[in-house]
Amino acid sequence: MYTNIPIIDTRDILINTLEENNTDPKQKQELMKWFDTITNQNYFAHNGTIQIQKEGLAMGAPSSGLISEQFLQQIEHIHLAHLSTKHKIIEYFRYVDDILLIFYSNHTDIQAILTDFNAIHPSLKFMAETETDNTINYLDVTIHRTPKLENGHIQEAYFHRHVRTIHVKPTHPT
Repeated sequence: MYTNIPIIDTRDILINTLEENNTDPKQKQELMKWFDTITNQNYFAHNGTIQIQKEGLAMGAPSSGLISEQFLQQIEHIHLAHLSTKHKIIEYFRYVDDILLIFYSNHTDIQAILTDFNAIHPSLKFMAETETDNTINYLDVTIHRTPKLENGHIQEAYFHRHVRTIHVKPTHPT
């Protein structure tokens, strides 16, 4: 994700945030100097050589998480309410770049949601993993969906109960 964060757009967001919060001009200048230094000196070591990263944020840099969070929160602030209403999204959870959506599948489908999410910004690319047999892995948790029963009928769009178990991603082939 970090390599896909647009530096210029994020810089503009940071400037606007500082202005909206009436940040002292000297502090604003120092913060923007910090931002420019970090994003311009964007290099990493690979196979014993130093590589310059021309776009996005550096992988592994402590500042990349903070800067990317500023960009992603602004994107959510602008787009999430509209997309939630349009696609009947019940819940939206994000941890860094992993998102879990709960939505009414009888109103929309994941491909329509994915198309709209991918239209938010050209540098962002969302992919979807859907549940299988009423389960899905999110972070280190497997979530099991148990549909709600009403008058003996299953209400497909409503998550009645979530049963969680620990999920461990495979790290090497067995």
